[in-house]
Amino acid sequence: MVHARLQILGFMFGVVGLGSVLAATLSKEWKITSRASSVITATWVFQGLWTNCAGNALGSVHCREHLTLFKLEAYIQVSRALMIASICLGIFGSIFALMGMACTNIGGSERSKAKIALCAGVMFTLAGLSPLVACSWYAHQITLDHYSPIMPKYELGTALFIGWAGAVLCILGGVSFCLSVAEDKHSPRTRYGAMSFLSSRTKAYSGATEMRSAKSMGTAPKQFDKNSYV
Repeated sequence: MVHARLQILGFMFGVVGLGSVLAATLSKEWKITSRASSVITATWVFQGLWTNCAGNALGSVHCREHLTLFKLEAYIQVSRALMIASICLGIFGSIFALMGMACTNIGGSERSKAKIALCAGVMFTLAGLSPLVACSWYAHQITLDHYSPIMPKYELGTALFIGWAGAVLCILGGVSFCLSVAEDKHSPRTRYGAMSFLSSRTKAYSGATEMRSAKSMGTAPKQFDKNSYV
């Protein structure tokens, strides 16, 4: 039952992590202008993977998509690709997790379900590593631009923290599935070894008991020679 609980916990981590990664991908606040160095504090600019937006203190926000794909910075393009790959891996990982969980009736035999669960764990882990790399690279570029004297000053946006949280949850889900498969492989051998050991001890104990009872009653075990039937 322990591996089933690990799988349920890993599935919950993976699904919540996938939702967080999806929310971070669609978010428009990957970076936002620094209020400390801004001359006009009533307006600010924030940027996502797909749009550039500007807002003011009155609540009006104007957004426009990135005009071209080929002139975007490399870190934005790579972050897009990694986040989309993470979402795809998370979706397939969730499907495989449902098929490989011990508490479901789909997926075939126990051995095939264990293989499917291992695949789900690997997919969840990769789905967590991709946004971890994307958000970290994006944050590193923001930090470099912030301390550059010629670049505009930006701060880390909310989407980066959501992406980091989703990455950690997906990795925890993948590790939980891998641990459940490893425990499921070792548990039958342990049970079989314990049962064989107990059965051998029981047989030896029963044989010794029979010998002691025969001696106490004054009877010895029958011995037959080659002339007994002549």
